[in-house]
Amino acid sequence: MSSKLIWQISLLARQIWFRATLFCIAAIATALMAILISPYLPANLSTRIGADSVDRILGIIASSMLTVTTFSLSTMVSAFSAATSNVTPRATRLVMEDSTTQNVLATFIGSFLFSLVGIIALTTGAYGEQGRVVLFIVTIGVIALIVVTLLRWIDHLSRLGRVTETTRRVEQATINAIEKWQAAPNLGGKALPKDTAPPKDSGKLVQSDKVGYVQRVDSDALAAIADDIGMDIFVSAIPGTVVGPGRTVAWTAKVIDDQVRAKILGCFAIDDTRSFDQDPRFGASVLTEIASRALSPAVNDPGTAIDVLSRTLRILVTWRDAAARREAKVPYPALHVTSIDVSDLFDDLYTPIARDGAGLVEVGLRLQKTLALAADLGVEYRRHARRHSQEALDRADKALHVDADRKRLKDASLLAK
Repeated sequence: MSSKLIWQISLLARQIWFRATLFCIAAIATALMAILISPYLPANLSTRIGADSVDRILGIIASSMLTVTTFSLSTMVSAFSAATSNVTPRATRLVMEDSTTQNVLATFIGSFLFSLVGIIALTTGAYGEQGRVVLFIVTIGVIALIVVTLLRWIDHLSRLGRVTETTRRVEQATINAIEKWQAAPNLGGKALPKDTAPPKDSGKLVQSDKVGYVQRVDSDALAAIADDIGMDIFVSAIPGTVVGPGRTVAWTAKVIDDQVRAKILGCFAIDDTRSFDQDPRFGASVLTEIASRALSPAVNDPGTAIDVLSRTLRILVTWRDAAARREAKVPYPALHVTSIDVSDLFDDLYTPIARDGAGLVEVGLRLQKTLALAADLGVEYRRHARRHSQEALDRADKALHVDADRKRLKDASLLAK
């Protein structure tokens, strides 16, 4: 199975209707299973265990599950709206892909359909006395599943859509993307310097045919194409790059025909929005966007910005540790892919917070302390931390009106150590 197909299936599995559909199919199959099993059961077993009451139990489940599903859907929509207005619209996708919420809704809808199919089959007399026994036993299992799901749902509702929980999800998505990138840096190819310009010969260029963001690059397929044509492929548009018609996304060492060019372009998934999967910088940008919104006059929540700063340090630590664990072997030596530098992460993580929090001394102090901790991660980290420390001091010097606040920031900065 190709990596592109696996990625498409994973995207499909994240949709809320996908799990609900699977649960509904399982529920219908379970309800009808009693018809097949009933001939193998004793005829008098139904009377012994009171299976005659199963129709009333199914009626209760059907009416209650419809009500609970409607309530859960409204709660879910409210959580999406809260994440959009209180956090950032870019984080809403992570809330929508929450597995617990999807499993809960799928369980409720599946239970409703199970009871509905069971009532219809009972009404038509399809089960018989033995079939009622099987349906009764399965119904008890469904009730137990509903109880467990309700308890999980009650606990989950206390966190769903909250700022801290959504911020945690963004941080985890960023860490996952970093670990994937560092496990196979440059998408498994060799590093292509950022200042490398594409060739002038248009016969070597592969250009985008639509406007959007590169969400994913299928490096497995690109490597296979490179082997087939016997030449190196150079990729300049990594996930997160915005492209348009005529924008070069890749090029080859020699002139290629339109068929090969179409195959290479097909390895680039381009859509309207950025994706967290292969784009660590997108997660970092969304995280600081949460802090910027919290620092806006309309929200005025510096505590959230301070919370984000602690998360940025964990992201840098993950970048360093994941880089230390990666193997030196290059899986696809025929690919040359633009790199993501730690300087890019520093710019994404700290520039917006330093800009929007320049007038708040408490945010400035935490920023300087965070940069001081980041400087201890290595020589390269220290260089970028000192640069951002100086830039933050310059912004704060223009935004703060009290000399004592300026001095406190300067004393806490890397430059004073």
